[in-house]
Amino acid sequence: MELQSAYPQFKEHKAEILAVAFQDNARAQTMAQAIGAGFPILADANHTVADAYGVFNLLGDGVATPSVFVIDTGGRIVWSYVGQDANDRPSAKEVLSRLP
Repeated sequence: MELQSAYPQFKEHKAEILAVAFQDNARAQTMAQAIGAGFPILADANHTVADAYGVFNLLGDGVATPSVFVIDTGGRIVWSYVGQDANDRPSAKEVLSRLP
């Protein structure tokens, strides 16, 4: 997983990665362990977070669209990327370049 391998670079920039999974907490934690994620994977089984960020079911598949949001320390979204399909995600290098 590209974000996991780049995680030390994010930490050097004093940035945190949070993944939000469209599943219950137990399954989110199982996924985190399976991929060896060093960053938190949070559960959003009721898609509350995906709804709040406007990314639920954009592709008509009943799940959250792959998205990245860079949020500054004031809580403002300073950059976002919303995928055009289930595999469309920016590279870790691109996300790192967008950090404030």
